[in-house]
Amino acid sequence: MLVHHLSESQNRLLYLSKADIEEINLGMDEIINQLEIAFTEKAEGRVEMPPKPGIHPGEGDNFIHAMPAYIPTMKSAGVKWVSGFPHNQERGLPYISGLLILNDPTTGLPISVMDCVWITAKRTGAATAIAAKRLASADSSVVGILGCGVQGRSNIEALNVDFHIKQVMAYDIDHDISVQYATEIETRFGLEVTPVEKPKDAVSGCDIVVTAGPILKKPHATIQTGWMDEGAFASLIDFDSYWHPDAMKESDKFCTDDIPQLRHYQEAGYFHDIPPIYADLGELVAGHKQGRENPKERTMVCNLGLAMDDMAVAPSIYQKAVEKGIGTWLPL
Repeated sequence: MLVHHLSESQNRLLYLSKADIEEINLGMDEIINQLEIAFTEKAEGRVEMPPKPGIHPGEGDNFIHAMPAYIPTMKSAGVKWVSGFPHNQERGLPYISGLLILNDPTTGLPISVMDCVWITAKRTGAATAIAAKRLASADSSVVGILGCGVQGRSNIEALNVDFHIKQVMAYDIDHDISVQYATEIETRFGLEVTPVEKPKDAVSGCDIVVTAGPILKKPHATIQTGWMDEGAFASLIDFDSYWHPDAMKESDKFCTDDIPQLRHYQEAGYFHDIPPIYADLGELVAGHKQGRENPKERTMVCNLGLAMDDMAVAPSIYQKAVEKGIGTWLPL
C-alpha cells in the first residue's frame, strides 16, 4: 500500500536509480504476492489499464512504449516509459531500459521517478511463476531456458519460489553466455544447470520451458512440433518469436495476461498464427477458469507484460526507499 506524507512530498519527488532499487532489493516472494493481488483485481474489473501505445524509432524490432495503469485498492497510479532495442547488446547497452513515474492517486502529483530495468525483470519473472502455479504440473523440477539474459535469470528466480527446481537446461545462441549463466545460477540458487548446444535440448525433457529471446515481429520459429513433452508448461516471454505456429498449436490451453492487449499487438503486426486463447491470467488467478486439469495437458502462457504489474510493485519500492532513506529528493 502506498503510504506517504503529502505535506512533506507535494513539492518534491523521490528519484530512485537502478542502484537504489537494487539496494532496496524487494523479495521475489513479495513481488509475486503483489502481482497476485493485482491480477485478482483485474479479474474483478477493478483495474484501469489501456493497451500500451508505442513508437518505433529506427529500424527492425525497436520499440518505446508508454504503459499507464491505476489499481485503486493498491492506491497505485502511474506510467512506465520503457524501450526495447535488440541491437543494444552489440553496443554494450541493455536491451530493456526506461523510467517509471509513480503518482499520488489523490492529487495526481508525481511522487517518484524510478529506473524500471530491475522492476521489469522481476515482475516479468513473477508473472511466469503465477501462471506456472495454475498451468504447470505441481511436481515440475526440470526447467528449460532459451535465452540466458535478464529474463532467463529472473524467471528461474521466480519459479524457484514455489517449485522444487532440480535442474535447468540452458540454451543461448551464444554458447559462452549459457556457460556463464550456468555458473551464476548454480552459485545463486544451488541448482544443477547444464548448458546445451541445441535448442531442442532445452525443450524436450523439460517440465517447464521459458523462451526469453528478443521480441520479433517475424518469429524465427526455432521450436518445432514434437519438441514439447506431454504434460509440460511453456512461458513465452518473447511473444511467439521462438515458436513455430504448429508447435504452439500442440498446446491444449494457450493463455495470456491480457486479451485486449494481445489483440492490440495483432493489429500492430505481431501474433500472425497463434492458438485460440483459453483464458487470461486474471481469470486463472481469480478462479474464474480452471488451469491444468489433467497431467497430460500441454499448457502455455504468453505474458505480454502489463503496466499493472509495474504499478503493483512500484509503491512497495517507493515506501521502502522512504523508510530506509534511499534515493534522491528532487524539487517539482
